[in-house]
Parts: sequence; C-alpha cells; structure tokens
Amino acid sequence: MEPTTTDALIIGAGPVGLFEVFQLGLQGVRAQVIDALPHVGGQCAELYADKPIYDIPALSVCTGRELVERLQAQIAPMQATFHLGQVVESLQRQDDGRFAISTSGGLRYVSTCVFIAAGAGAFVPRAFPLADCQPYAGTQVHHHPSALQGAPDAATVVFGGDDQALGWALELAEYRPAVTLLHRRAQLQATPDLLQRMHAAIGDGRLQFVAGQPVARTEIDGRLCSLTLALPDGGTQELAVDQLLVALGLSPKLGPLAQWGLAMERKQIPVNTENFQTAEPGIFAVGDINTYPGKKKLILSGFHEATLAAFGAMALIAPQRLTALEYTTTSKRLHHILGVG
Repeated sequence: MEPTTTDALIIGAGPVGLFEVFQLGLQGVRAQVIDALPHVGGQCAELYADKPIYDIPALSVCTGRELVERLQAQIAPMQATFHLGQVVESLQRQDDGRFAISTSGGLRYVSTCVFIAAGAGAFVPRAFPLADCQPYAGTQVHHHPSALQGAPDAATVVFGGDDQALGWALELAEYRPAVTLLHRRAQLQATPDLLQRMHAAIGDGRLQFVAGQPVARTEIDGRLCSLTLALPDGGTQELAVDQLLVALGLSPKLGPLAQWGLAMERKQIPVNTENFQTAEPGIFAVGDINTYPGKKKLILSGFHEATLAAFGAMALIAPQRLTALEYTTTSKRLHHILGVG
C-alpha cells in the first residue's frame, strides 16, 4: 500500500488533539489523526466522561463527554480524517525532510509535520489478569461492548467492579439474557445509583453477579468456554463464558513513542514555547505530553499550545505564504472555511 501523504499528522484525539485539528483547519490544512482508542476524546471520554469540568472558558460546567461533543462539532468543517484503534509504531525522518509514520494496523503516512498530542501516552486497556485468555483477544475477549460477537443469548461475562463495568453490564442485560458481572471481591466501587440498579437487575433475574478470581480457563475446539474461579470462601466455581468484556480501565503507556529518538524529561517532551516545536524540527508536542518552564497540565493550556503550534508549523508547510493573524469575527477566508456568513 502506498503511504498517505499529508501536511499534518496528529497523534492523539483527545481535547487538545481535536483543537489542533481546528487550528490547523483555520490555516487551510486538513489533518490526519491517529489514536490508540476506538473513539475520540482521550482522557475526557475514558476517565471522566460524565464528571463535571469547571475550568473551560465560557462554559460554567460541562462533562468530559459534552466537551468532546462540542469539539467534534467545532472541527466538523475541517474535514480531518481519523484513524482510530491504531498505535503509531514508528516515526522516522526521510531524506526529503518529511516524516514516515507507520501504525499497528499497517497504515503508512508521509507527513510534513507531526503533532504529538498523546497526553500521558497511548491509553491502552488493562489486560485480563489470566494470561491464558490472551489468544482469544478480538474474538471472545474484548474491551468495549461494541466489539462483542456471537449470538445475543451466548454467555456474556463483564469483568470489573467500577462504574464502567456496572454500566456496561446493565446495558448488556437489556438485550442479552445471559449476562454475568464478575469481580474479584464482593465490594464494588460504583455509585449508589448504579449499585441500586444492579441489585434490581439481579432481583429480576436479568443479571448475575459472582465474586471470584479467575485462575484457569477451559477451551473446546480452540474456543474459550469457561473460567475457573477461586471464591472468597476458598472454594472454586466454573463460570460459562462465550464473550468476555474486560472493564478494568485504561493505562497510559509511552510505548513506541519512547523509541522515536526525541529528547525526554521524566516521560515528557521538552518544547520551545514560541511554537511548541520539539528539538526535532517539524515535530510539535502539545498538551500533557510536553514540558517547559511553568508548564500547567490543564486543558486550557493545551488549547493555547495547539494554537501556537499550528501557526509555527506553517513555516514548514507553506513557507512561501506569510501567515497573518486573522479573526473569525471579520475574516471572509475563515468564514468560508467555517461555512458561515
């Protein structure tokens, strides 16, 4: 496959990465965006989707989910292309000065500039504690309900004990008749409302709850069919399973980023605050992944960094064009890009 050629490739589709799309779009640059998660939003979508945020300008309060939705609406005119569920595995400078990028899914790009908006690194799902179940990943072991396969009446097990696990289990129990919530302990770390709904679903026979630690698995004809659980009372139990949904949250990992040859300070990338370029010309770092004197890990700071990075990149993307400061209130060019006026 021939690589996709672009002027701007953004690694990370969290709030700062999405705003980078917007700022590049105002400069007339359509970006390619890569993220390890299967959806946009980064930490906002995964860690505090329904929790309130109070420090976004002009918004007295919004949830992480609402912020991501607003950013998606804002960048819609920019026509960026998103490649989700992909981890950037290599990033190398070519002889012509551009960067060659490849992903875990076999995608290849050549880009004039690269914007790293990866937060604390690529968010990857925490693995199921029983390593013997790894061969079933993608067919019977999943990390999001949308990936579930098989018949609706197949034995579905949700492993976890927080709000996300309970929420997924209750949602699945609405249309799957054989759903079990499995957690290591009987104590769950969830909101009172979710716990109340869980107990109601158990009472109605729509959901089963089991407390136990997976210690072994059984397969038939190469397919996972049951888990052996060590119970709190010292006994064991066999639990039938056809689809296993692991809800243990996400863990940020630098992964291949650490091998890209960039200068690092305590797992962060130093940048020049004039344009948030790294020591490698053409590579910019915005958001929580960067560091500089006075750095504050705030979404607001990331928006500022993304703006200056977009202006700074134009010296490489279109050096023949002087990038003048225009205002969205008056610029006809910007109105045309935004589809207003």
